Amino acid sequence: MTTRITLADFLATETQGMDNAEGLNALTLAVADACVDIAALVRHGELAGVLGAAGQENVQGEEQKKLDIIANDVFIEKTQNCGQLAGIASEEMDNHYAIPDQYTRGNYLITVDPLDGSSNIDVNGATGTIFSVLPYTKESAPSDDDFLQAGNQQVLAGYCLFSSATMLVITFGKGVAGFTLDLEQGEFVLSHPSMQVPKQTAEFSINAAYASHWHPPIKRYIDECVAGEAGPRKQNFNMRWAGSMVGDVHRILCRGGVFLYPSDARMEKSGKTGKLRLMYEANPMGWLMEQAGGLAHTGASSILTVAPDNLHQRVPVMMGSAEEVERLIEYHH
Repeated sequence: MTTRITLADFLATETQGMDNAEGLNALTLAVADACVDIAALVRHGELAGVLGAAGQENVQGEEQKKLDIIANDVFIEKTQNCGQLAGIASEEMDNHYAIPDQYTRGNYLITVDPLDGSSNIDVNGATGTIFSVLPYTKESAPSDDDFLQAGNQQVLAGYCLFSSATMLVITFGKGVAGFTLDLEQGEFVLSHPSMQVPKQTAEFSINAAYASHWHPPIKRYIDECVAGEAGPRKQNFNMRWAGSMVGDVHRILCRGGVFLYPSDARMEKSGKTGKLRLMYEANPMGWLMEQAGGLAHTGASSILTVAPDNLHQRVPVMMGSAEEVERLIEYHH
């Protein structure tokens, strides 16, 4: 790109005409600031003493890494005083965090996975932060129930990828834009305007370790892809799996594909309906995907229409290039 457009420059024009544009801009910049700090911790790794297990579990019963907890604290610290939030809900907290009385309470709620793919931390793999912003109009402090809004109510969603470069990808419901962090200047610069997912693809992303537990629609789809030119699809497919939703979804946004984390017999036996959380993983990523021309579905309904019943609700996830997701929906039906 010949013209350097910073995140602040982009927001000044992107949110024109939107309700509370100034507030949304301030909130976006606060989230970006948090991501810069988390990216620095990830980049320094063991040199910052942030690697390894924390010796405790989160509300989902998953072992927390030291950096899971640190990233959560950083995110809260950087966003709670921006004057736009009434509360924060996180993968790392049982219940929501109410904005303290000493700060101005705003008209938005935010849900966040502070460090997606934290199992990759110790091996220097791709990780990221995922966030979703919802409206809040009450004058009183929010409750957990106030966060339980369907994905089609989001006003801002995005993620920050921590990899060979740090990238912030966002949507306000007017398309998808990607920004790369300029380390020398300490600011995000527009590098991927108007991101679009190709409708056709020859790539899929799934954890094949659970193949023996897949339900028939998923097994059929993957078997047809793996069969290659000799199979019913008459083409060869690649399989990719980054071990973090941010890493896999970012690749699909850039070059097409389909990301699958379905429910399976193993999960259902333990009482789970999926692996990924609706409020701070599936909804923001699903909205980004659909704003980029793709689709996001559970196999039964659009992800963005699922009515949440708790902060940490899990759902099956199929998202990516439209034609592939449509085929998967057909197989489920």
